[in-house]
Amino acid sequence: MNKFEQNLLKNHKPIQYLAGTDEAGRGCLAGPLVVGAVILPLDYQNVAIRDSKKLTEKKRLELYEEIINVAISYQIVVMSVEEVEQLNPKRASIVGMERAILGLTIKPDLILTDAEKIDSKFDFIPIIDGDNLSQTIGAASILAKVYRDNLMQAYHRQFPQYHFNQNKGYGTKHHLAMLKKHGYTKIHRKTYQPIKTMVKEKLG
Repeated sequence: MNKFEQNLLKNHKPIQYLAGTDEAGRGCLAGPLVVGAVILPLDYQNVAIRDSKKLTEKKRLELYEEIINVAISYQIVVMSVEEVEQLNPKRASIVGMERAILGLTIKPDLILTDAEKIDSKFDFIPIIDGDNLSQTIGAASILAKVYRDNLMQAYHRQFPQYHFNQNKGYGTKHHLAMLKKHGYTKIHRKTYQPIKTMVKEKLG
């Protein structure tokens, strides 16, 4: 645990297994949403672990390898484009977190989430800016981000004109320009704008 977690839990009943969970890709126009959950040893500390978006790609990859090697248990869940569209992004994040936690090989005594309220059967604490404050949530965010980035690299090879290897599915200027020029693909989220309007126009 890092100092933030130690202070957070100093009045909490003793725990043996602390899990953190976070997602990547919630605001993307294309590609799946990916959720990570991880249990780290309580005596493990690494000040480099924080919000994955604030790290360089090289550092994320280094930390990803370290996290999966040191973790007591970890789980990565992919929420498909169809599930994100059916559930809505927020609900898809929560469902993904619940699946990831259930997929851990050890049942955690407590779960820290990045602001999300998950199923009441779990003992959890939602933390605003959790991926930056909590080492355990930060580790989960790195797992989710690196795994999702690798998926988007594969999609780039399938749809090179959209540059998913660079934008990772987010609505960058180039991505929006390519959407206008080439239309949407099967991995674009049809409930997100401007794709929603494009679908409507296509259907007449």
